[in-house]
Amino acid sequence: MVLTTTDTIEGYKIQDYLGIVTGVSSNLKKKYSFKTEKNLEITSSLINEAKEEAFQNLKSNASKLGANAIVGITVDFETSSAMYFFVSVVGTAVKIAT
Repeated sequence: MVLTTTDTIEGYKIQDYLGIVTGVSSNLKKKYSFKTEKNLEITSSLINEAKEEAFQNLKSNASKLGANAIVGITVDFETSSAMYFFVSVVGTAVKIAT
């Protein structure tokens, strides 16, 4: 599946726009102190895991619509006051000529 933040894919023609799709992380709900370098490494790892989960959910939701690409992707990182991490990814599922 082709993923891009742009509205077009160079060298491909978009045949059909199938709808807006989202992917959200849901597995990262651990508190960490930001006072040590080790905890910063853990936090970085947790954010990367959340991002990967969100992208996997995005691709899964697009596949259910019959898409083979997603354009216009945006990524949003959120934290709550309790240091929970959430990642949401949004894009437009499309069918491109291959």
